Amino acid sequence: MLVYLRVFKESFSFALNALRNNKLRTFLSLLGVTVGIFSIIAVLAAVDSLDRNIKENLSGLDKNTIYLTKFSFGPTDVPRWKRDNFPQVDHDDYEFIRRSVPDIEESAYVIFGGSETVRYQAETISNVNVTPVSSGIYTIDDLKIEKGRFYSELESDTGSPVVVLGTNLAENLFDNIDPVGKVIRIFGRKLTVIGVLKKYGSGMGDSPDDKAFVPSNFVRRFRNGGVDGLPGAVVIKPKSGVDIGAFEQVLKQKFRAYRGLKADEDDDFFVNKLSGLVTFIDAIISGLNAVGWVISAFSLLVGGFGIANIMFVSVKERTNLIGIQKSLGAKNRFILFQFLFEAVILAVVGGLVGLFLVWGIAMIMNNVVDDFTFVLSFWNMFIGFGLSTLIGLISGVIPAVSASKLDPVEAIRTGM
Repeated sequence: MLVYLRVFKESFSFALNALRNNKLRTFLSLLGVTVGIFSIIAVLAAVDSLDRNIKENLSGLDKNTIYLTKFSFGPTDVPRWKRDNFPQVDHDDYEFIRRSVPDIEESAYVIFGGSETVRYQAETISNVNVTPVSSGIYTIDDLKIEKGRFYSELESDTGSPVVVLGTNLAENLFDNIDPVGKVIRIFGRKLTVIGVLKKYGSGMGDSPDDKAFVPSNFVRRFRNGGVDGLPGAVVIKPKSGVDIGAFEQVLKQKFRAYRGLKADEDDDFFVNKLSGLVTFIDAIISGLNAVGWVISAFSLLVGGFGIANIMFVSVKERTNLIGIQKSLGAKNRFILFQFLFEAVILAVVGGLVGLFLVWGIAMIMNNVVDDFTFVLSFWNMFIGFGLSTLIGLISGVIPAVSASKLDPVEAIRTGM
């Protein structure tokens, strides 16, 4: 056992000396591995971070929440021309569903896509996402209030001129002034601020931080029922414990009957579930991971070839030394370990540098970007370290084996 430990120690020392004596070559080899490991770990960490931020953004929502609208949230077999001819889901549809479909815990009518200018005295903010939606969205989306309150069902039904602001919008509009009770202008009309949402951050899509919520019935008074070409949707949260499949069938049957669709006619609406959206997002994340692995594999391949090439050159340069070592009694395993350690050290150090670079970039991004958390998990670091070691072993094993099998006399003669 002590003999093997001594062989390991001496081989390791020879490998370190060889690397020190060829600093430029060592640096170039490290650079290839560093770029490869950096690429794959950066991609994996970025995709993991995106996935985690999206899931955290959706964590407060019930995955059984249903959006009934003319658009599909995922891939569909219905041709585009046919979807474009679907009728809009309007407020009358919402009223029918609210009173006719059983097992609904909460429902809301929302109009998508409104971009408006918001004014408070001399302060003006353009392109604000103003969302006309009934009061049920407060429960469905699990919104949290930082100041004031959300509008009530009575205010929603009567279309009261009230508004709830996202935290970023409130800060940009009012700075250090308490917004609650202040009157602002949206749609050219006066609305009273009654609440400010807590800060959410932007994990996916439009963050509530930059939105303004107004009762949909307020908008419907002066904008052609509130639509004006903008898509509407009925948002439904079924009661807890309800069979979602059966609930969806009942919803479709009643809505088809309400719209007068015959048995042989296709649906002219889509029933989108958040669970389906999450599955669709998971598929996208998996695709991004696969693409990341493919791209990074080329970088790793280049790094591995670089190490193998350097090791063959190293064996060629030290052929004479190998012959002398073997003539003095050095075993094949000593020569093997000597070159194998050299390759592994190159790969491991390059991998550690790559990991350090990813970690540094992650720290910088987390300090600069407030609404996105860049996560470098232990599993990703383990993958990086393991891959770098594996690359070193694979790239160094053939040159090391060829060096260990050299005949001492031929090696000395060739080296001369």
